[in-house]
Amino acid sequence: MIEVYVGIGSNIEPERHIRSGLAALRRRFGSLTLSTIYASAAVGFAGDDFLNLVAGFETELAVRAVIAGLREVEAAHQQRGGGPKLAPRALDLDLLLYGNLVLREAGTRIPRDEIVRHAFVLRPLAEVAGDRRHPLLGSTFAELWAAHDQSRETLTPVILALEH
Repeated sequence: MIEVYVGIGSNIEPERHIRSGLAALRRRFGSLTLSTIYASAAVGFAGDDFLNLVAGFETELAVRAVIAGLREVEAAHQQRGGGPKLAPRALDLDLLLYGNLVLREAGTRIPRDEIVRHAFVLRPLAEVAGDRRHPLLGSTFAELWAAHDQSRETLTPVILALEH
């Protein structure tokens, strides 16, 4: 089984879309390990705050099948066509890690570069996979979080009743 970690974000009716998105992920991939949910400002555009978290699961599916599954769940939650990447989102699902795979192809980067760039990705990932090592950097996610400039982004924990 391969350990997979997915970044989840929403700033359009985020509580509803995160609940619905997690239910869809459970139906498709099974049991999920969930981080704390954090509110953070939109990055790259002016918009409502996002709610973000990381979900982990194990799978025997190939990486392309996991990506396709995430795109299907994401598409089912969008209220309009694709639009620009840096824009409000009902549900944004990013494959952060697929085991120790390093994949650099057009449109696909695993591990995701955002892991070490943004607190709203790194902090929840460090919660659920703190002892795992970044496939390119070699440091654990807990070590990366401890070294991260935590003053650049404000993360506020959010209590949202979710099924684990």
